[in-house]
Amino acid sequence: MIGYLSGTAERDAAYPVPAFRLTVDGLDIAQLISPRLMSLELTDNRGVEADQLSITLSDHDGLLSIPPKGAVLRLWLGWSDTGLVDKGTYTVDEIEHSGAPDVLSIRARSADLRKGLRIKRERSWSNTTLGEVLSDIAIGNGLTATIAAPLHDLPILQLDQANESDANMISRLGEEFDAVASVKAGCLLCMPAGGGKSVSGLDLPHITLTRAEGDQHRYLQADRDSYDGVRAYYYDVNSAKKQEAIAGGGDNLKDLRHTYSDQQSALRAARSEFKRLQRGSATLSFSLAMGRPDLIPELTYTLQGVKAEIDAIIWYGGNVQHSLTADGGYTVSLELESKLPEDGVEDLVEEDQGDFTGVVAYYRDSNTGTEKMVTAGDQTTPRRLQFLYASQYSAKRAVDREWAIMEQELKPV
Repeated sequence: MIGYLSGTAERDAAYPVPAFRLTVDGLDIAQLISPRLMSLELTDNRGVEADQLSITLSDHDGLLSIPPKGAVLRLWLGWSDTGLVDKGTYTVDEIEHSGAPDVLSIRARSADLRKGLRIKRERSWSNTTLGEVLSDIAIGNGLTATIAAPLHDLPILQLDQANESDANMISRLGEEFDAVASVKAGCLLCMPAGGGKSVSGLDLPHITLTRAEGDQHRYLQADRDSYDGVRAYYYDVNSAKKQEAIAGGGDNLKDLRHTYSDQQSALRAARSEFKRLQRGSATLSFSLAMGRPDLIPELTYTLQGVKAEIDAIIWYGGNVQHSLTADGGYTVSLELESKLPEDGVEDLVEEDQGDFTGVVAYYRDSNTGTEKMVTAGDQTTPRRLQFLYASQYSAKRAVDREWAIMEQELKPV
């Protein structure tokens, strides 16, 4: 059963049922299409990629009108007992009618990814900052720019936009600076990747999910040592020869394709990519049987009762898919990856395969939300464990396990 709400005050169901509200160019059509709704899917993407809304309606009696391309949809999702959450506006860009049985499919993308962002341009910047570059792009597209303080003043010696769209430039800068850059509600936002904080630096809600809330999950632990580090190339102004900038270390390095104009940019890009590889070494897909409209990208999560290895670490949220169907009700699918600790991240990136004298791990204090550490051995040159752990207990277990292995390796033969 699927309900509709024309306002958040209508909550008269005896038990909670999935509910939605949908307007087309300001006209509320939820009541009209509710009996015809076969599926509604919203994908909330992290980064500059446009969010997508797909709606499939039964046209068994042929009475549905095909909406025009360019129509603006606005969606609210939720439950009959708790009300609705505004999920934004979307512009119709694809319409399909098929049969038999006759079905109307409507696909729309977030209205904020305007056409100007997709136009290829030629320009360059010299001796500037990330904040200034993003502000220039925002102004040129009629957007306001909000850049997180840790990123705003990061220097850019030389940046060239050669036959490249502003959308691609924003995405490229996000990759180089290990940041999440997106366009939402008429604003170009840029914040450090890793989740947990808003663009203003305030803590976002931390979500705890239990096994009972989940419908399905898929956990994948990749070999972090498949790449020991990342190598970027750049040209030295005093030499025509390509130079290398390396984050991490070892023999198996991932090479970045782009050649940078200076050492600073190359090293920054190598560090950013290495951190992305570290985060992606453990991934988790988690489906909620009872959807939550408040879940968005960039939140952090603790899992409970799933599996010890999954419960032990903090998870960083990527894309979120909301699904509303006549048969399955309202569900949400999350794409998560392991979160790195904020403290000591640069040291983690720069650590080599050398001799370590101890171990350190970071965990999230559940009472304060701050990161704290657990150590073992001499902290002169400690090995930093890559995950941010969910509790002091899980961090201590990981440290003790790693330290026991290191002590065996340090024993004289």
